[in-house]
Amino acid sequence: MRKKLSQSILLSGLMGLALSGVAQAQDIQAQRLYNQSLAATCANCHGTNGVSVPGVTVPMINQLPESVMYERLMEYKAGTRTGTIMPQLAKGYTDEQLKTIASVLGKKN
Repeated sequence: MRKKLSQSILLSGLMGLALSGVAQAQDIQAQRLYNQSLAATCANCHGTNGVSVPGVTVPMINQLPESVMYERLMEYKAGTRTGTIMPQLAKGYTDEQLKTIASVLGKKN
């Protein structure tokens, strides 16, 4: 009886760990999806993944390093950088969301 109880407890613990791992993987996947969805809002003007259509006056933002992109987004938000629509858009995001956008779209070294 004791052996079966010990095995049941061990099995329950292992199942809990397995389910915990699945839940953690789902959380990571959900976070990635959220990050991508934030960055996707930029595609309307800047193109998919920040690659603008050639010949358009909208900047190709995928060439900006992450730190530069974040700095510029914060400048738009603060009103210290001018633009047609970017100051208005940037004000609609939290600083953390702007950091996420910059990390997704910024140039990777």
